[in-house]
Amino acid sequence: MIGIINTVETIDAVPHNSAARRSLYAARVKIHPKRGAGYFRNLKWLVMAVTLGIYYITPWLRWDRGAYAPDQAVLVDLAHRRFYFFFIEIWPQEFYYVAGLLIMAGIGLFLVTSTVGRAWCGYTCPQTVWTDLFLVVERWVEGDRNARIKLDAAPWSLRKLWKRIVKNILWLFIAVGTGGAWIFYFADAPTLAHQFFTFQAPVVAYATVALLTATTFVFAGYLREQVCTYMCPWPRIQAAMLDEDSLVVTYNDWRGEPRSRHQKKAEVAGEKVGDCVDCNACVAVCPAGIDIRDGQQLECITCALCIDACGSVMEKVGKPRGLISYSTLRTYDAHKAGRPAVIGWRSFLRPRTFIYSVAWLAIGLVMLFALLQRDRLDITVLNDRNPLFVQLSDGSIRNGFTIKILNMEQQPRSFILSLDGMPGALMTMTGVDKEPARDLNIDVEADKLRAVKVYVTVAPQSISSEQTPFTFKVAEKSTGDGQETRNHPTIFHSPAKEKTP
Repeated sequence: MIGIINTVETIDAVPHNSAARRSLYAARVKIHPKRGAGYFRNLKWLVMAVTLGIYYITPWLRWDRGAYAPDQAVLVDLAHRRFYFFFIEIWPQEFYYVAGLLIMAGIGLFLVTSTVGRAWCGYTCPQTVWTDLFLVVERWVEGDRNARIKLDAAPWSLRKLWKRIVKNILWLFIAVGTGGAWIFYFADAPTLAHQFFTFQAPVVAYATVALLTATTFVFAGYLREQVCTYMCPWPRIQAAMLDEDSLVVTYNDWRGEPRSRHQKKAEVAGEKVGDCVDCNACVAVCPAGIDIRDGQQLECITCALCIDACGSVMEKVGKPRGLISYSTLRTYDAHKAGRPAVIGWRSFLRPRTFIYSVAWLAIGLVMLFALLQRDRLDITVLNDRNPLFVQLSDGSIRNGFTIKILNMEQQPRSFILSLDGMPGALMTMTGVDKEPARDLNIDVEADKLRAVKVYVTVAPQSISSEQTPFTFKVAEKSTGDGQETRNHPTIFHSPAKEKTP
C-alpha cells in the first residue's frame, strides 16, 4: 500500500507537459490487418456468411399458422404481446421460456469458453462479423495492408478523398441494412418495408434504424478492436472460465525460440536457433494488432488467423506447421519439459465441462417437456369487491364475477363454463338473454382473451356459511382425449346467519 501511495505521489509530482507524464497515456495506433488465407480464415468466411444470412433473411421467411395468426416465421409482436418462432408461440405469461433460453445461452458460452477459449469472440460475435464485413469493403476500395498503410500516410489528394468517400458510403449502406433488418423482426416485414420507404412507418422504426446504423458504422468501421478491449466485459470474465485444459491459441516458444531471420547462416555457424523466423506474419493478420509470441493477452479474440499465417510460412521454409497452434496449458508445459503430451477428447471431458453440459442439457430438456405439455387454455376469476354480494327481492343472494378465458390456439374455440359444487346455484351472463343455468356457452376468438361478466345466484336456504367454496370449470366443446379443461376455485360470499336466541 505504501508503495502504491508513493507511486501516485511521484506521478502527481510530474509536470503535465513533460514527456514522463505524456508517456503514461498512449493514443490508439490504427491497425491494418492483412487478409489471411487458410483453414481458419475459410472457417471465418463460412461463419460470416451463415450468420449474416440468418440475420438478413430470417424476417422474410413465412410460416403458415392459419387465418388467425401472422405468417412471419420469426416475429416479436410487441403490439399483441406475442413471440412467434416457427411453430412455437410464446405469450407474456410464458416469458420463462425466453429466460430459459438466455440461461442456456449463458451456460453454452461458459462451456465453449472453457473448452476452446474465446471462440465466440473470434467467430460469431456480431462485432467480429460486421468488422470482418467492413474490412472486406475496405480492402476492396483501398487495397490490402501495405496499400492501406501507404494511403493513410499519404497527404490528402483527390484520389485519397475519393477512396475514403466510396468506402464510407459502402459502410453506410451496410449499416443502414443492419438497422433495417432489425426492425423487420418486430412487424410484418413486407408491410413494414413498404411503410418505411413510403415514409408511413412509425417514428420508432426510423429512430431504431438510425441508432443501429450509427452504432454499426462507428463500432465496425472505426472502433473495431477497441470495442472488444475496452467496452466488452467478456475478456475480463473469460479468465474465470479457463483452466489448464482449455484450448487457446498458443505460441509454442519451446520450439520457436530463439528467433532468427537468418536461420541458415545461424545453423552453418553452429548457433542454436528456433523455428520462428521473426517474419511478423502473425502480427500482420491479427485484427487486434497483438503479437501472440508475447503470450496470452487480453486483446486476443482467438480468431486463429495467426495459426494460418504462421503455418504457411513454416511450409515455405520447410518446417512443420504448429509453431502457433491451439494448445492447452497442460500440453504446453509437457512439451516444454520434454514430456509426451496428447491432445484428445480427454481435455474436453473434465468436471467443469461435464457440469456445464449437464446443466445446459437439463434446462433444455425441461423446457422442451414443458413446451410439449403446456396448456392452450387458461381461466382467471375476479370476484366483485364492492359489494361482495347483493340480496335480491326474493331473498336469494347474488355474487358477481369477471371470468377471463384465454384461448391460446390459433383457431376460434367454444367453451362450456359450468359450476362445480354449491348445489342450487345458477348463472347468468350479461349481454345474453337466457334463463339462469348451471352452465353457459362462451365463444372465444383465436389467440384472444375474452372477459365476461357472470352473476351467480343462490337461494338463502342453500347457504350454510358466509363463505362457500365452489369451482368454475371451463371445458372445450369437443369430444375425445384432446378436450382441454381448466378449473378455478373461488368463494361465494353471503350475509352472516342470524343466531337463534
